[in-house]
Amino acid sequence: MFKGLTPINYNGREVWPLVEGGKGVAATNHASAGAWAAAGGIGTVSAVNADSYDAEGKIIPQIYRALTRRERHEELVEYAIEGAVTQVKKAFEIAGGKGAVNINVLWEMGGAQRILHGVLERTRGMVAGVTCGAGMPYKLSEITASYGVSYLPIVSSGRAFRALWKRAYSKASEWLAAVVYEDPWLAGGHNGLSNAEDPLVPQDPYPRVRDLRATMREGGISDDVPIVMAGGVWYLRDWSDWIDNPELGKIAFQFGTRPLLTKESPIPEGWKNELMKLEEGDILLHRFSPTGFYSSAVRNPFLRSLEARSERQIAYSTEHAGDHIFQLDVGVKGKNFWVTRNDLLRAREWFGLGFTSALKTPDNTLVFVSEEEKGVIRKDQADCMGCLSQCQFSAWADSETNSTGRLADPRSFCIQKTLQDIAHGGPVEQNLMFAGHGAYQFKRDPFYSNGFVPTVKQLVDRILTGD
Repeated sequence: MFKGLTPINYNGREVWPLVEGGKGVAATNHASAGAWAAAGGIGTVSAVNADSYDAEGKIIPQIYRALTRRERHEELVEYAIEGAVTQVKKAFEIAGGKGAVNINVLWEMGGAQRILHGVLERTRGMVAGVTCGAGMPYKLSEITASYGVSYLPIVSSGRAFRALWKRAYSKASEWLAAVVYEDPWLAGGHNGLSNAEDPLVPQDPYPRVRDLRATMREGGISDDVPIVMAGGVWYLRDWSDWIDNPELGKIAFQFGTRPLLTKESPIPEGWKNELMKLEEGDILLHRFSPTGFYSSAVRNPFLRSLEARSERQIAYSTEHAGDHIFQLDVGVKGKNFWVTRNDLLRAREWFGLGFTSALKTPDNTLVFVSEEEKGVIRKDQADCMGCLSQCQFSAWADSETNSTGRLADPRSFCIQKTLQDIAHGGPVEQNLMFAGHGAYQFKRDPFYSNGFVPTVKQLVDRILTGD
């Protein structure tokens, strides 16, 4: 047992302060979450468009048949509730009364509040807590408390927690089970980097977590309410000075990336194999997500193509002005595109390389894409099913008008399509592959030598040794 690590009281029972990260669409399900809880930790079912099964136990494909986005959004909400309820019930059964089962939702997913109500209503007594980030989930405490369920907000700064506490959480303080600090430079998936922070200049998490604890103390929150360190946690021995540290209070640790590579992990073999090959620096913190948030994923051909697309970009003016005095003569129909001489030459070069269509962005720029890329972009935008509260890629919004009021952005992508595809066996190089920045450790950690893939129980036991 790693020195100083002791069980915490969570949801009325003793559990290890080890939390399984929730991980988006179908990357954490009943099998991994139930096994994590059975090993004495806190397992997490992803309640983000989770899978349902038919009578034979086969995954039901989430096919959208409605003609309008609003109607497809209703189909999505129904799939999401059914899937999450199925996953929670199965995880609860596997846990067998040990550990605890949480669910994870993204506040900025389409229909988040309705989905949360729908799931908690039908899983009473099974869900110990709800982790929730990606946005400012003000109503989280009110919703979970109404079902007698704890909440664990995910924040990346003390400032964000202070705003949530003052506006809402202080009114339901008894249901606050923990605060998850998700490090924006280390965690996989969507990150809470603010505009004041530099994505290229990582900050040490210790002072940020110390400030978060100070903010919690200001609000009268006991030091026994853990802060869960999430992002960059691999070996507990690297965090020994955080355990039993009076400055930080009670600390728990979240593992998001390591549980991807277990026998029970639902991700396909191709994805698991790819994890074993990663080198340091292969994870990119980028801003292509249609959520508008920064996020971290493997810099594979899918991400590289988005990087290249954004590099084939020029600014334009709709009138002859300043140094925009050259009329663009490639990639566009119409004459009201004025560009600089240098950009005209670049545009002609791209056109010659086969990037023959210029698509407008919301920022008065044009990106040059091939006819094939244009076809995929337009089809994906047309097929939007409203999986986010606001989508930059399709301009959908979960509002009365169902529109963000901005032009759809061709520099982004359909996140639902790619995450569903990679989770269900689609090509790993052509899809978004979320991972934390420590994923290169799979190749270096002797635990995984000779391609060893542990069970969840073996992984938890290993983590408890400090390794």
